[in-house]
Amino acid sequence: MTRTLRSLLAAIAFAAALPVIAGCTTNPATGQSNFTPFMTPAQEVAIGRQEHPKVIREFGVYDEKPELNAYVAEIAFRLHSVSEMSDQPFTFTLLDSDMANAFAIPGGYVYITRGLMALANNEAELAGVIGHEIGHVTGRHSAQRSTQQIFAGLGAAAVGVALGNQAAAQVANMGALAWVQGYSRSQEMEADQLGIRYLTRAGYDPMAMASFLEQLGRETALSRRLLFQEGQATPADSWFSTHPRTEDRVVAAAQSARATVSNPRVGRDDYLRRIDGMIYGDSPQQGYVRGRTFAHPTLRLAFEVPQGFRMINGNTNVIAIDERGAQIVFDGDQAPQGMAMTDYIVNRWLEGRRPDGLERIDVNGMQGATGNLRLDGRNGPVDVRFVAVRWDGETVYRFLFVTPANITASYSEPFRRTSYSLRRLSTGEAQALRPLRLSIVEVRAGDTVESLSRRMAFDDFRRERFMVLNGLDSEGQLRPGMLVKIVVEG
Repeated sequence: MTRTLRSLLAAIAFAAALPVIAGCTTNPATGQSNFTPFMTPAQEVAIGRQEHPKVIREFGVYDEKPELNAYVAEIAFRLHSVSEMSDQPFTFTLLDSDMANAFAIPGGYVYITRGLMALANNEAELAGVIGHEIGHVTGRHSAQRSTQQIFAGLGAAAVGVALGNQAAAQVANMGALAWVQGYSRSQEMEADQLGIRYLTRAGYDPMAMASFLEQLGRETALSRRLLFQEGQATPADSWFSTHPRTEDRVVAAAQSARATVSNPRVGRDDYLRRIDGMIYGDSPQQGYVRGRTFAHPTLRLAFEVPQGFRMINGNTNVIAIDERGAQIVFDGDQAPQGMAMTDYIVNRWLEGRRPDGLERIDVNGMQGATGNLRLDGRNGPVDVRFVAVRWDGETVYRFLFVTPANITASYSEPFRRTSYSLRRLSTGEAQALRPLRLSIVEVRAGDTVESLSRRMAFDDFRRERFMVLNGLDSEGQLRPGMLVKIVVEG
């Protein structure tokens, strides 16, 4: 199990609490005086060097296509070379994560996820994101925030992580912002302005920064719809949540800068050809969601959730939700060999509390146990069913089923089927699992949004996914010879 992005970066923030060295300097990028007594430039470099390996351990580098990493580095160093910190070393990394996100940590370490790269539609859009993150570094926003927030609970968050105290870390994170979550709107706007500066100096179309914001807006809206969350707050792992900004101000700044660039580079076709074949969505290390089935080729397990549920594959668990508010959480744990699963639920999982209806069960030949509790939820009583299954040795897999109490009865049989669907994959089944991949195809005469969408490897929302992935607003934007992205089984 791995730490979450929030927890990891909260620990990075705690590392900023170094001995106080008062200082007020003029920032060469902004021309402003920065009072940053808690972090000198040398300390920023030291922190970044220390924390970079932790980021890599958390997410992994997307190294399946080394030429893609080289391409990202080429774009990034082109922007870095025209920044005010061109004489200082930067490190640019493409992370193996399907989140559409990007972030920077002190010392010139900038990260782009393959999920964000898949969403971009041209080189200039990717350059806009990288330029923005370089702007956070050259603007010394992490050092400014450290000064402002060093006493706001960042230390408590890191202590929670260091001690393995998940609850303490979560509580601390609610009151203190980690690196990618603490930028103010003024800092975001400053990073946009700096990013636009670097885009224009490097010859890119600065309007790409605005077009990618629009693309992110479409993707966020579709994600909410897929998870029955239309109208709710921005998801915590969205680039919008970590980079709050006002789109019209970005558009105005980009339009003003565009006049200074002759023949600006966009690089659409070249960009799309380079990302052809890139993994899309879940990686083999995460396992795969396929409709209502989750299957993991390495762990060699699979299970199926009830009709109407949609799954989210995370780093530490798999979550399924439906539109009535029912939830399923699947994860793993360790238990000593020989420990009965009834004892595990009571003494390990529930820490001494005995659930109602505790009983032993058999799940496809594996020892298991189940029990339930009624708890007080935010919107009334909820019923929680616990299912633990001894997989092998010390490995235990768990289902947590949660329903509002007034609808629990209607979920009894569907949840039971999910519990008993947990099974081992054969060698052949595991080897047959493949990730989804981007495929770049040329639009031919007669192709339509509908005909191209039918080639998308999804069970639902194919048209909507195709439109968002390609930044399309209407059918009329398709034209013969145009390159578009579709998602296929790899």
